[in-house]
Amino acid sequence: MFKDFGPSLYVADGPAVSFYGFPYPTRMAVARLADGSAWVWSPVALTDDLVNFMNAFESVSHIVSPNKIHHLFLEEWGEQWPKARIYAPPGLAERKPELQFDAELGDEPDPAWAADIDQVIFRGSLAMEEVVFFHRESRTAIVCDLIQRHPEATMTGWKGMLMRLDSLVGDQGSTPREWRASFLRRGKARAARAKVLSWQPERLLIAHGNCAQAGATEIIERALSWM
Repeated sequence: MFKDFGPSLYVADGPAVSFYGFPYPTRMAVARLADGSAWVWSPVALTDDLVNFMNAFESVSHIVSPNKIHHLFLEEWGEQWPKARIYAPPGLAERKPELQFDAELGDEPDPAWAADIDQVIFRGSLAMEEVVFFHRESRTAIVCDLIQRHPEATMTGWKGMLMRLDSLVGDQGSTPREWRASFLRRGKARAARAKVLSWQPERLLIAHGNCAQAGATEIIERALSWM
């Protein structure tokens, strides 16, 4: 079920999915735009409860994927709400040509949500680029895989040890080590980080691990200090 995360911003957890043998929790967000429509970020597997919640909006207008590995449930959401526009991050349309996209995300927000949400792309990686968003009303930075903060209690065994070595466990969090190494040209990533910090977000909403209702700017600055 969806829960309030901040003013006009809602969050729902989905089932865990396997990523290279690691069980990863899934999480999505929905923002109510000024026109009453829904902006959907990184949708999880559809359930009847999610459908009922979404049908309370004026419309489901925009569905966005923040990076090229967050695409598993785009097709079923598009089938459920065929009038919604689906937006690809850099690299996803080429990776998944069987999926139908209406537009590709850029460094500037689409005019349809520019008054409500800002965005920037973390570029410079050979592996994957990610779009980070800022929901203005709730002052929330919305980050997908770039910052992970997995709870200590769930990180057990050798897999938990690897996650700790990657600095992905606990309140500080960071970016997976192999992804960090793929940023060979970090100037663009630093510019994106500077833009995120200029937003001065209060809240942090992430896909994997613990979100934060306060202190987001400081958390982001520490988590992305490797840049």
